[in-house]
Amino acid sequence: MISSEEILRAKILLVDDCEDNLFTIAESLRMAGYTHVSTISNPMHVRQLHEQHNYDLIVLDMQMPHMDGLEVMESLLDVEKTPYLPVLTITGNSDYKIAALKAGARDFLTKPYDLTELHQRIHNLLEVRLLYKNVSEQNRVQQELALRDPLTNLPNRRLLLDRLEKAIQRASREDQSVALFFLDLDGFKEVNDVHGHPVGDLLLKTVAQRLENMTREHDTVARLGGDEFVMLISGIADPADAVRPASDALSILSQPYKINDLEVRVTASIGIAFYPGHGNDAESLIAHADRSLYDAKRSGKNRFHLASAIEQSSAAV
Repeated sequence: MISSEEILRAKILLVDDCEDNLFTIAESLRMAGYTHVSTISNPMHVRQLHEQHNYDLIVLDMQMPHMDGLEVMESLLDVEKTPYLPVLTITGNSDYKIAALKAGARDFLTKPYDLTELHQRIHNLLEVRLLYKNVSEQNRVQQELALRDPLTNLPNRRLLLDRLEKAIQRASREDQSVALFFLDLDGFKEVNDVHGHPVGDLLLKTVAQRLENMTREHDTVARLGGDEFVMLISGIADPADAVRPASDALSILSQPYKINDLEVRVTASIGIAFYPGHGNDAESLIAHADRSLYDAKRSGKNRFHLASAIEQSSAAV
């Protein structure tokens, strides 16, 4: 349920070319306890204001010079962030009623009107609007959680696949390469066995932070599960450009970890695959990088295995 306090904090915009009407309604709402009431007499600016402030309700007079209420609502559809257009129309012309509802208005009031009725309609519309916004936000959060690893908040496999496919499409258009690093921690099982899973979880969160800190804003660090991480590096001109970040990752991850009163050490092994050399889709690149990872582990760990389209080679740090 929406509380009375939330309703009184809602953002309201009053639109009327008559300054007296604006003053009367605004003052009555403020006296009723509403704390965010704005007014404007020029309908030409309503779209811009709603885009900036995302009002919870717009009380709109339908008959104004230069731009009537129907035209205002049409312009609002371009900037409203949800399918719910938060408009209460006021009109003295009955012909506007059905047209306003068809244009997306949630309710209408006919002039002359009683302020008590206006307040009640505003209250009812705000309750629905705020409830709609809360449900939309909860759905957004749930969708976001479904795409994130719950421990590290990194993208999970599902979100990684989406970003990797988009990176491949962009690289194809711009004639560039994409590097995919598949990382696995060396010695993580021993940390869990000796110090327990809570320490292991904190270690994984720190590893995630270190990897995120070393990547660019448009790159992606993801966790696939356990101690497996993926780094997606897009927009590189040549596969050789992946050598430096791979070396940096090995160096950064091998530094000691201070967890509670413990000093923990692990290293990493990395397998690297490239678009377009190892495939034109996300799953192919992940499979190639996974195979390269195990080549790195078989070669002694704490190293990366850099495979080309023609031959495979490994490099140790």
